[in-house]
Amino acid sequence: MASIKFVTLITMVVILLPTIAMATEFVVGDASGWTTHFDYQAWAKDKMFYVGDTLVFNYQSPPHNVFKVNATGFKECVKPTTNDQPPLTSGHDKIELKTAGKKWYICSTGNHCADLGQKLSINVMEGSPAPAPSSAVRGFIFSGYQVFMAAIVGVFIAVAA
Repeated sequence: MASIKFVTLITMVVILLPTIAMATEFVVGDASGWTTHFDYQAWAKDKMFYVGDTLVFNYQSPPHNVFKVNATGFKECVKPTTNDQPPLTSGHDKIELKTAGKKWYICSTGNHCADLGQKLSINVMEGSPAPAPSSAVRGFIFSGYQVFMAAIVGVFIAVAA
């Protein structure tokens, strides 16, 4: 009897776990990646970024890199001067958006930011995410199928008990 309840519990977890909307992983620039001569502001314009989402910067390293900067650094294309923040240089960097507010990112190589447009500004919001944008990968979303399956399992538990 205890094993039936355990199996039922595991089944419910497997069915209901996907109902929790997971964070979105945004590939910056989509297929173009993090590069020069790309309009990142147009790319970000219709996207909704939430705390918990992740930005993925795909690029060739060298020459590119990613620096998180403040508004002044973004406007003037100047990397941070402190040693606290080294550039991201892996070519496949993931940045989790941990707080709400404006976020700014640049490439500090040569004139990539100032003249060639390799810079991104986004606004990160608190709260629950909207439906996934087409260029993002969103985790499983609550569905009628999962509610139906949970009801079936609930009936099974009631009958088995």
